[in-house]
Amino acid sequence: MALPDPGMSIDPERTALVLIDPQNDFLSPKGVTWGLVGKNVTDNNTVEHIESLLKTAKKVGMPVFISPHYYYPTDHGWCFEGALEAAMHSINMFDRKGALSLEDFRDSGADWLESYKPYIEDGKTVITSPHKVFGPQANDLNLQLRKRRIDKVVLCGMSANLCVESHLRDLLEQGFEVAVVKDATAAAQVEEGDGYAAALTNFRFMANSVWRTDEAIKAIDDAYEHAHAA
Repeated sequence: MALPDPGMSIDPERTALVLIDPQNDFLSPKGVTWGLVGKNVTDNNTVEHIESLLKTAKKVGMPVFISPHYYYPTDHGWCFEGALEAAMHSINMFDRKGALSLEDFRDSGADWLESYKPYIEDGKTVITSPHKVFGPQANDLNLQLRKRRIDKVVLCGMSANLCVESHLRDLLEQGFEVAVVKDATAAAQVEEGDGYAAALTNFRFMANSVWRTDEAIKAIDDAYEHAHAA
């Protein structure tokens, strides 16, 4: 028995692009996780696909929200961690000098990928408070979306089976419709398992729709063209 495909329509008044962790430590060959995610990022053309989505959103005026991942020195005082939390802390992933400091931030692993900066740093993109583990339960993403009466999300970013899937799960529980862009993400592929393959299965089981980047761009362009013609 095949699963149904509910689909998701783009309503320009109610839909946003949400991008998770578009940061050097995930997406740059110089990032600390490149040995784990680099092949999948390259195979999926993840960097280019995310930029295409950002470019399209900015072109039509679609709201863009970034949910970043940062760790401050005080976060290294945690008394217990899950497997990936321990790994991230051990390699100083997403580390910043402090919550109120940008010392040594520019071009660090926690900084945005350079090619994304014109889109993210345009004064219009909403950058939420950081999430600390995988999901948005401890940051203000849901609040920022709700305050703008947004209840539909086009979701992309890193990494597929961790932060993206965790954001997907929480957004669905909070009553949002979510379409995941499956080739604008990637995941670690390690001896213990293929994080990307696991994510694709769960995206299909849970999301309202699962799109390729070209399908997402067409849906966005068509919706805004129709809205402007009305």
